[in-house]
Order: sequence, then C-alpha cells, then structure tokens
Amino acid sequence: MRLFILLLIVCAQTMYAQKRNISVEEAWVNRVYDEMTLEEKIGQLFMVAAYSNKTESHVNELMSLVQNQRIGGVIFFQGGPGRQAKITNKLQNASKLPLFVGIDAEWGLSMRLDSTYRYPWNMSLGAVQDMKLLEQMGVQMAEQANRMGVHFTFGPVVDINNNAANPIIGNRSFGETREIVAERALAVMKGLQSQNVFATAKHFPGHGDTSTDSHHSLPYLDFSKKRLYDIELYPYKKLIQNGLASIMVAHLDVPAFEPQKGVPTSLSYNTITKILKEDLEFEGLIFTDALNMKAASTYKGAGEVDLAAFLAGNDVMLFSENVPLAIQKFVEAYQNGKFDDNRLEYSVKKILAYKYKAGLNKYKPIDYANLYNDLNSVRYDVLNNKLYENLVTVIKNERQELPLDTRSKIAYVKLGDDVNNTFVDELKKYANVDVFFSTTVDDSTILDAYDHVIVGFHKADGAWKKHDFTTIELNLLQNIAQNHNTTLVAFTKPYALSAITFFDDLKSVVLAYQNNDFAQKVATQIIFGDLPSKGKLPVTINKSYQVGDGVLLKATPNKAPRGNFTREKLVTVAPEEAIEVVNNSAPVSADLYSTPEKEKMNGAKLKEIDRLAQSAIDREYTPGIQVLVARNGKIIYQKAYGTLSYDDKAPVTNETVYDLASLSKILGTLPMVMKLYDEGKINFNSTLGDLLPRFKNTDKAKITLKEILTHQSGLVAWIPFYKETLENGYPSKSLYRMTYSKEFPIQVSENLYLKKGYQDIILDRIKESKLGPKTYKYSDLNFILLKEIVESKYNKPLDVLVEDTFYKKIQTNLTYNPLQKMDMHLIAPTELDTYYRHTKIQGYVHDMGAAMFGGVGGHAGVFGNAVDVFKMMQFYLNGGIYNGQRILSEKTLKDFNTCYYCSNGNRRGAGFDKPQLGSSGPTCGCASKNSFGHTGFTGTMTWVDPEYNLVYVFLSNRTYPNADDNKLSKANTREDIQQIIYDAIQQ
Repeated sequence: MRLFILLLIVCAQTMYAQKRNISVEEAWVNRVYDEMTLEEKIGQLFMVAAYSNKTESHVNELMSLVQNQRIGGVIFFQGGPGRQAKITNKLQNASKLPLFVGIDAEWGLSMRLDSTYRYPWNMSLGAVQDMKLLEQMGVQMAEQANRMGVHFTFGPVVDINNNAANPIIGNRSFGETREIVAERALAVMKGLQSQNVFATAKHFPGHGDTSTDSHHSLPYLDFSKKRLYDIELYPYKKLIQNGLASIMVAHLDVPAFEPQKGVPTSLSYNTITKILKEDLEFEGLIFTDALNMKAASTYKGAGEVDLAAFLAGNDVMLFSENVPLAIQKFVEAYQNGKFDDNRLEYSVKKILAYKYKAGLNKYKPIDYANLYNDLNSVRYDVLNNKLYENLVTVIKNERQELPLDTRSKIAYVKLGDDVNNTFVDELKKYANVDVFFSTTVDDSTILDAYDHVIVGFHKADGAWKKHDFTTIELNLLQNIAQNHNTTLVAFTKPYALSAITFFDDLKSVVLAYQNNDFAQKVATQIIFGDLPSKGKLPVTINKSYQVGDGVLLKATPNKAPRGNFTREKLVTVAPEEAIEVVNNSAPVSADLYSTPEKEKMNGAKLKEIDRLAQSAIDREYTPGIQVLVARNGKIIYQKAYGTLSYDDKAPVTNETVYDLASLSKILGTLPMVMKLYDEGKINFNSTLGDLLPRFKNTDKAKITLKEILTHQSGLVAWIPFYKETLENGYPSKSLYRMTYSKEFPIQVSENLYLKKGYQDIILDRIKESKLGPKTYKYSDLNFILLKEIVESKYNKPLDVLVEDTFYKKIQTNLTYNPLQKMDMHLIAPTELDTYYRHTKIQGYVHDMGAAMFGGVGGHAGVFGNAVDVFKMMQFYLNGGIYNGQRILSEKTLKDFNTCYYCSNGNRRGAGFDKPQLGSSGPTCGCASKNSFGHTGFTGTMTWVDPEYNLVYVFLSNRTYPNADDNKLSKANTREDIQQIIYDAIQQ
C-alpha cells in the first residue's frame, strides 16, 4: 500500500512538473517548501551533532529535535556502524522530512566510527602521483557512505599545510603546495560525487597557514588578498569549476577579507556572500564549521551565533549548541525584518534540492544485514595496497644502497612506541635478519657483525598523535648511522624527520608515512626491490629534501635465495649493553602447539570443556569464552566459544582480545616489581614511606613491601574514586571534557577526558584512607601503590616499562589501551556503563580507578587474548627464561611464589594468588600447593602448576552487559573446567 501511494505521488509530481514546464526536482522542492511553516523552514537550516556511543538519553534529545524543531539533519561523530545505523533509521522514521546525514570521513568512515575501513591520511596520499587511484578511493568511500545512509562526507580537506607547526590540520592536508592539494582533492571529489555522495571542501578560506587551533581560539591570518586568492583559494576555484557540491567555512580572523576586527570568517558577510558566492560564483551548499568551537562561540552566544552565520550567507548551521533558542532568535529576526522570505527561501530550497539529489524524496532505511562485512570488504584491501605502493617514498639512496642484497647479514633495530610485527615478519621473508630493541642511547659493537642495519621508526597510526623522535632515539640513530651502513624506514609523519640533522650519515631513507600492515609490507618490498618506489614528498623536510623530492627506483628483484630463515644460534648480550637481542621466532608459530596425547593428556577428557563452556554461554553467565590449556610449554587445547556480546553476534575467535582485569596485577605491575627486586633496588622490608615520600609521616609509612604484595597491609579493599567526580550521577563538567586538551588529557572512555593531575588526588585519598589491622584483606590499593613505586624508580610509565622489559622480549601482544593498536571490533566489550561513563565500555579499561589513570592502573588495564596470557605465564613457569634468554632470576620467582602468611590464614604469595587453604578459593582444589595465578573481575583466570608443568587460561566478559550478578563465579565454571584439566592428566 505504501509503495502504491508513493507511485501515485511520483506520478502527480511528474504531471505537475510537465504542466508548469519545470523539472520534477523543482516541482518536489516547491511542493515541500510551500507546505512548511516558518519554524519548519528555519529548522531545515540546522544539522546537529549525533553520537552512536552515547546513552539512550542522547538519542531521546535528538528525537526531540527531529520531532519538535524539525531539524534538517545530523552530523555523526564517534561511535560504531551498527549503532549509528540504528539511530539513523530511528531518526529518519521520526522525521516529517528525511534528514541529511553527514560525517567527517576524511580518510573513510573510520575517522569517526570504529570497526570501519581506513584509507591513508591525506598527507600520505599527497605522495601519490596517480590521481586515478585517489578517484577510485573516492568511489569506495562513497560506497561505504551510501551503505551507512550518509550524504555528506565533509571532505576533502583542501587546506594547504604550508605551516609545519599547524596543530589541527597537518596530516589532514594533502601537502604544502596549492597544486598538490587541488589535484588530489579534485580526484577524491570526483570519486565521491560519481556515487551521489556530496563532497564538502574545507576549511574555507584556508586553515593551513596557522599555528592556532580554531577549536580553542580564533586563528589570525594576516595575508594580502592577492596571496589568499593565489594560494589558499586556488583549490576551491578548481573544485568549484568541476561541480563541487558544498563548502565548509572555517572560523578564522582574515582582515584582508573581513576588515571588522575579531569577526570570524564563518560569520563574515564579506567572506561568504561577497567572496565565496559572488567572486567565486559558488552555488552549492555552504556549511559553517561546528558552531560550538571556541573561535565562534566566544564571539557570540548560543542562538545569536547561528543567526549571525545565516545572515552572513551560510545555508546550514552545524553543531548548534541550542537549536530551540536559535530558532526562536531566527523567528524574532524574521519578524523584525532582519531577513526576508527571499533570503530564507534561497537557502531552504537549496537544501531541499540537495535532499532530492540525495534520493531523500524516495528514502529507504539502512539494511542491518551484513553491515560490518559490507563496510570492511576484502576487495577494499586491493586498492588500499595500491595506494601504499604508490605513496611510500624513498627520500635518499646513496650509492644505490637500495635494493638490499638478500644475502647480506642484516640487523633490524626498532625505535618508536608502536608495533612492528608485520615489518619484522616481512623482512624475514627476504633475508636472514636479526631483530634488536634499543634500551639506551649507547650503541653496541654487536652491530659490527652485520653488513647492513635497518632502523625502523614506528609511531602509532593516529592522525593527531605526536610522531616526534625522542632525544634518546635521535642520539641512538645517529650513533648507529655513523658507524654502520644504515637504512632508516620511518613509519611516521613526514615532519618528524625534520628533527634529523645527520641525514648525511644515513645511506638510505624510506618514508612510509603510517604504521600499519600495508605500509610495513610495501616498505619491505621496496627495500628488497620487489616493488618500484613511486612516492614524492608532499611537504618539505629540510633544505636538502623538499616538496616534490623522491627517488624513483625500478623494481629489481634480487635473485638470491629467499625463505623464512631459522637461526639456531642465539646471540647473548651482557645486561649493560645498549641493544638486546630478540629471538627470531614468530610471535605464534607451529612449535607452540602439540597434541594432548603427546604431552600425556587425555584428549577425549579435555573435550568435556566444551560442554561446560557452552552451558555457561547458554545460561548467559557470559557472552563469550576463550579457554587455553598448555603442558610442557605446548598448547594442547585452545578454543573460543560464543559471541562478543548479546547484541553483537560476531563470534569470539582465538584472536579476540579481552579486558584481563586483575590479571593485570601479575601480568603488568608484578613483573616490573620483580625486576626492581631482581636488581636489588627494593626488598621485602622496604617501607612505603621510603618508597613513596608522600607517605612519610603518615600512619602508612611503616607498611612493608611484603605486606603490600601479600594484601596484609591493612589498606581498605577499594575506594570508589570516580563517585566524587560525579554531579547528579554524571561526570562533573568542571572535571571532565568531551574532547582532549592539555588541561583534560586523561581519557577514561571514547568521549570523556579527565582533568590533568587528578591522579594526585587519588593518591591523596589513599593516603587519607582509614588503615585497618594488618590482617589479610584483598585490596586494589596495594597495586595502585606498586605502580607508583615502579614508575618512581624507573622514571617511566608502567605501560612503556613492561612493554620494553617483558612483552617485546616474550613476544606477547599484551597491552594497555588496546584501541591505540587495534580496531574495536577485535575487542570484547565489558559493560554497558550506566553509573560513571554512561557508554558501552569496549577497548577502554572496565575498572573505574584504572580508567582515571588513563587506562594504565597498577591493578587493572591489561588487555590480551589467551595466547598472550599463556606466553607470560609460561615465562614464569620457565623460571624467568623465554627463548633461551633470562629476564628474571629463578630466585626472584621463587621468592614471589611463596606463601609467607599461610599460618595466619592468608593464602597469598607476593603478588601471585595461591590455592585455597580451606574448602573455598580460586582453584578447583586440585592444584598443587606450588601452583600460582590470579582471577579477574571481568571473568578471567590464569593458573600455573609447576608440578604438572601446566598453564591454564580462561577469559570471558561475564560483566557484559551488567557486572552486578556474577553468575560465572557462583556456578564455579572456571574451577570446574580446571578440574577437567587435572582429570585429563595421564601419569
């Protein structure tokens, strides 16, 4: 029936159009406009901010704006594709006239949405010389936008980044020349608009040559009108000539365009109407930049700023802070003659025309089926790989050092703070490469044995993250380059290389721009000659290496034999040397696995684990589970069950990453405490007052390290630190912000940042807390203090310390803050938080206190899968040795795996949990007294038994969606599975 009515309407519109001799589009626009009230027309001028990672109350607020203010559209920010699709459908269904949907998708939907496809940043694409590839990328980005019901991608950025100190554009720009920017923006625009997704060039008239961020204050551009027309406006002219759909106007102070002091360009009639509309003859939609940004919001208040933007010539007001108030201001201005029907009709009919072009006259809801798979199709990888093949840039190649000979003896040294696994794996496919990690600024003569040294600089793949070398890294790189044939491969922003003053010492330099699998694979293929190098610098690095430079190498595949080399000889290094060797085995390889029977276990018995795990899922004790069993250092049973959550039917796999909760104590904090103990920097009799000066002269000064480790300190079990930061059940606006800033740098969830320095308040709360008798009481506070002790002794953050000291050497992917390294869909969610962060907790630490420490708590914060946990526990089982390297002494492990207060009823070792002394406890009651491990609040457990050479790992997210009822623990699921494992042992 609905389809029949729609056909009647279409037929009527066609007949009406023919009768009036106008197009069907114009007829539709006229009909819709004539049926609107004044308030409804004004409502079309607003696109409000929408988030799919917020609570239902936010959606209700949006629904109110749709139903009561008749807004014209929404611009989505952070969230996920499934959640956004559901909100979009809900809002569209409630809207009298279908809504515009926009999103910042400068490098794809992943700029705002987790679990969506990511293309290279614009500056990376600035190195690409084949514009057809960028046009194809635009086509694919439009396909993904269409799949999500998105009409405006709010890109490409056409700012010319001719100021290297620009704090907000940087990698969002294609480069530093007008030609580089215009050519690439035009190609992307053509691709987007060929699929009926509207491109939005931004930030007019040009945000590139400024060192101020308009989110916080008004940038000042003191350039002549001629300079602005010749450079900043050049890309706009090119795109307008080719049918650009829309432009976003920035908040800038440009006196050459707007002589009135302090008036932002977004509110400037001279800039928007006189220059953009009249001089440049732009007839498309004009959007303001977000009106909540300080550069605009400090000039005029809520409502007033919207009206000023409209009067200046904008068509659509983005991110209004108060739409009802703004509409009231518009109505008053209309009634007072500040604008007339013609002005209103001009913008509203333009908006309606674009809605018609977007197909909103025949709106269809988003289909949820296969949404994730459609948005992440493997066919997108083909083009993405081509893009990286064309952007990786050889900056220097002295004496034709590249391609490297695969027969050379090659060392690889890792710099930077991000992952390098793919690069290492690819290097080993070509040559016999030994892998090193730097620990000090001093070079080591161990590199003298190699023909060539490859230094990889790996920085996290985040557009706004700092990519600078540390002073230590620069000194080490220079030391290596001056003494060895060195190739630097930089997986980083181009500007980071500006800090290198010793380019002459480097034999070759390859810039890969970003640190991901595509970049790491392509860089390796270019280094060894399997691929040509095609990229050219989009910006200037220094006087010798300027924009447009790039060594174009032909593919000259090396004829030498290739393959995965295995090095039997293990190179050992004295502790005081600067470089530490890592064994060449892959992180997870076949030699980690065996069969139950080979390790004297009953495989048929172990299959009974399936029944218990599935029963736990069926009874909704937890959405998903991972179980791993290892004996004699070999994994003999590894299985995943269930789904990531009850509302996300993606299956749990062996690669799924879990919040390990209190397992973090023995996987993150404790190893560093043991390292301090091993080095003689602390002992069990060290007191808290001596270790942490803030506790001197307090009732906690005499607490010993042994008492802290064994939970015999007298500290209370827990302090809900987060509660005093709430106002009416929500984060206090004085203590939290929705966006990162220097004053609010501590991220506690996706869109929530805590005020700088709040950790000191937490420590003061511990200092002021009531101290009880020194009897056993399990307390998170003990490990919060241990973290402080570790960081004060080494003067480095805990996550960096444990990564460098243990995880890299043990080749485990355990990590804090996993979203810095992986996509959200790989991580199991832990809770729907309705009491603190008011969002779905996924990829951010579940524990509130650890969240307030930026995700790195002494008591929580580590994420990983079962194999990651196994590797660390096997290291303990091996007595502090991994792959032949001793990292901790056997004596230290023995000292920490001792029950010092068993006679007092305290089963705990020094940090490790131990088997129960009575009938109830953490194990099945079948583990030996020498066994040790830990359990975690999110439903995790790991246990090691040296007497049987066993490692057991159980991971789950039993806290999802609600942590209150611990059915998993009540049912003894973890312990019953452990019993099956012991029953399967064959003597």
